[in-house]
Formats: sequence, C-alpha cells, structure tokens
Amino acid sequence: MKDDGLTEAVQEAGAVELLLIRHGESEGNVAATDARMAGAEVIAAPARDADVNLSGTGQEQAKALGAALARIAEEFRPDAVVSSPYARAFQTAEIAVEAAGWPVKVQLDERLRDRELGILDRLTRLGVEKRYPEEAERREWLGKMYYRPPGGESWADVALRLRSVLDELNNLGSGHRVMLVCHDALIMLFRYVLEGMTEKELLDLAASTSVLNASITRFVRPAGEGPWTLESFNVADHLTEQGVAVTEHGGDSSVHPK
Repeated sequence: MKDDGLTEAVQEAGAVELLLIRHGESEGNVAATDARMAGAEVIAAPARDADVNLSGTGQEQAKALGAALARIAEEFRPDAVVSSPYARAFQTAEIAVEAAGWPVKVQLDERLRDRELGILDRLTRLGVEKRYPEEAERREWLGKMYYRPPGGESWADVALRLRSVLDELNNLGSGHRVMLVCHDALIMLFRYVLEGMTEKELLDLAASTSVLNASITRFVRPAGEGPWTLESFNVADHLTEQGVAVTEHGGDSSVHPK
C-alpha cells in the first residue's frame, strides 16, 4: 500500500461500509464563533486554513471518538482510514486511530480538503457584506450550491471532487470498510451525492442542521456494489457518554438562493 492517498488505500480495501467523520473542534472553529459573536469583520485565524490545529476540546473529542471506535468488533473495523490533509482532520484521524488501537496507517487525500473560500477567507458574514458588497449580493442571489467566490469553490465544485472519490469506491470489490475524516460541508455533500438529493433538499438540510464536531455518519451497501444507504447521520452520543463537550460550529445557515 502506498502513502499517497485514497486511490491506493481503497484499492487495497474495497468498501461495503463508509464512515464519515467530521474533525474535532479546531482553533479556527473557536476563532470564527468568537468573531461572529463579537460582530467582527475578520476572523483572528491562528494559521492558514490548512494548518489550523485542533483545540483542547477537539483533542478530547478525537480521543472519545477513538474510544467509541475501539468498541467495533475486529471483523467490522475499517481497514482503510483516509483523511483530509488539513491539520485538524489529520490530527483527529491519528488521535482516534491510536485511541482505538487500530493497526492502520492514516492516508491523506487532497480531494477531502475543506471548501476553499478564495478572497472571502477569514471574513465573517458581516465582513463580506462590508468589504465585498457585490459578492455578498451575488452570494445571496445564487445560493451556496452555485456561488463561487473569486479564487474559491462553490459547493458544486466540491461535489465534483467527491464524485471522483466515490467513483473509486463504487468500482471496487466488496468485503471491506473505509473511514473518511473530513469537514462539515463535505459530509453534507456526500449526502447530496450518495442520496441523489436535489439542491433544495440539500440546502434545507444545511439550513436546519449543523454537522457536529467528531460526529459519525454511516453509509452501507452490503453487496459491495450499487447505491449506498444512510444508516445514521451526525451521531455524537459517544462524546456525551464520555463527558466530552459536544460542539457545532456550523457554517452560515443562510444558504438558499434569493
């Protein structure tokens, strides 16, 4: 098995089960929430997006996730764990795998990275409205699915990345399980692609639901081919069971076109 991504890891594994994990709370999550609550225009990000680390709470969430994963019977454990290369996701994956005691190496795949925001990076909603009013108007007109900030990505762009990932899963043999550690928008978009949602169904879900940090979403296809079935979504019971804080840090809930 090579060390350069999902293709090699999943070709070794195949897939009948897909676990989607959002990373634990990050220092960037905390900074963004603080900025929004303070009415600030700019988020005091501690590093570029790819390098933002887990917060102390995020590290505890990753350990609690690992403790929950350790309870999975050996024959049902993922034999491929693939992460976004962003620090907060990779740290979550490594901490969880170590806590679970799984003898598997975490692979990285850049297609699992978070949505790129381009010129809007580090800006709150207020910051966008103040500094780029035309972009704020365009975003409201198009909605989150199709709005692409200059230098950034729309949700549709991210969905294309995920279709590439899933194409590999859908064309491989049966009998194995894969865990992907990524970001909240990606988990929403995995649901959009795997369940054949419409734009409205996706945006209704995004407007009403935040993907919890270190939560587990599970898809299965016992035959190892064909469509995936959602078994559970956004589960974080393992955090409350172990006395670890449950955190949301969701994105902007104003997602529909106007």
